Amino acid sequence: MDRSDRDHVACARLIETATEPLIVPAPVVVELDWFAAARLGSSAFPAFLDDIEERRLEVLELVAGDYRRVRDLIARYGDLPLGFVDAAVLSVAERLREPKVMTLDHRHFGVVRPRHVPRLRLLP
Repeated sequence: MDRSDRDHVACARLIETATEPLIVPAPVVVELDWFAAARLGSSAFPAFLDDIEERRLEVLELVAGDYRRVRDLIARYGDLPLGFVDAAVLSVAERLREPKVMTLDHRHFGVVRPRHVPRLRLLP
């Protein structure tokens, strides 16, 4: 969303050239709304909602098992600290057996170890 961000071009290119569904765990939507409003104002977030409506992105709700896994991850990585949203992203990646995650948060996602692969491949 933030064209002035140094990672904007790489992130936009990754989204625009994706050949597989782009899945956004539901808790990320709330965090993104807050982040966009704080940095860019209220006009930025509706473009994200347009992408959902036009099916360029799919929002995936958490299921009961995800909440259990989130609790376990937060406890295990409490020294990071790993927050709810990041733990939810990891839980969904595990549930879908997805080996890669699009994130700029290498600090957290570079440390956590998912159940289904030795480590996540972080994009971009």
